[in-house]
Amino acid sequence: MAHSKHETASVPLESHEQQALFAWARLAERKYPELALLTAIPNGGLRNLPEAARFRGEGVRRGFPDMILPVARGAYHSLAIELKRRKGGTVSPEQKAWIEALKEQGWCAVVCRGADEAISVIQEYLRGRRWDEFQQDLLGWIASKHATK
Repeated sequence: MAHSKHETASVPLESHEQQALFAWARLAERKYPELALLTAIPNGGLRNLPEAARFRGEGVRRGFPDMILPVARGAYHSLAIELKRRKGGTVSPEQKAWIEALKEQGWCAVVCRGADEAISVIQEYLRGRRWDEFQQDLLGWIASKHATK
């Protein structure tokens, strides 16, 4: 479904969502010390040609998720999150491929729409719940948040 320019303009940018997520993570480290390992992967953004070539040479791979939490929980080796705006923002074919490849390697790899959704995923992951167990809870939570707007 297409969104109007006004509708997506009022939605925080992905960068702002990610900054909010990392601000929460710093505050939540007392409860979840593992959050000190939450790391952003600076893959995105526009780059000039020499810089893009240098990044490729250094091993930057198109589509790798925006952040990782290299903490094992339950059956998972690590958590990878591809963060998108709450509305708008599409998942590229390269991002979809990385999500699937990481899942095949025993990672919990997900796409989250906004900081609130990502925070919920991280909390449930750190509690040791499997993605397929809390996915339905999360989808219900998202639906209830959209219904109140």
